[in-house]
Amino acid sequence: MQTTRATSVTASSLEHFNTAPPDEAVQTLLTCLNSRDWAHPLTAHRPYPDLPALLAAADEAAYDLSPVGLTEALAAEALPTLPEDTYAAAHTALSAATAAYESRFGHAFVICLDGLPASEALDHVLEGIRSRLANDPDEERLVASEELRRLATGRLTRLLGAGPQCA
Repeated sequence: MQTTRATSVTASSLEHFNTAPPDEAVQTLLTCLNSRDWAHPLTAHRPYPDLPALLAAADEAAYDLSPVGLTEALAAEALPTLPEDTYAAAHTALSAATAAYESRFGHAFVICLDGLPASEALDHVLEGIRSRLANDPDEERLVASEELRRLATGRLTRLLGAGPQCA
């Protein structure tokens, strides 16, 4: 019974997206990934028969991001919010790791926490930053691009259907 409800919500949301004026559709997509290089092609190729078709197109468009589009998307990202009960030392550690990352690569650290329990988010983020600091800049742009793609997929799924969250 719940599957039927999720499907009808998805169909209704997708129908609205498919029929929305182009500017509205672009603005909707920009809330998922702030790159016009990503949003415009997805808008231009509407209508999508179903959510999986839209997600496949979104993945392809994310893989095809130009360097400018990737920079635009990275500039709009922020770290996931830590739970309110996170201790002060964790905030300090995260701030230091983030500063080191941004200094090395010149853009925000992005990571998808899809399906990860909130209690594990801080450790996962800190581990991710520390391990990715060893990447060379070209390799890290590829990793960051993949994380953006995963974030966009999660956000688009939440926006137009039911699914796991990325922070």
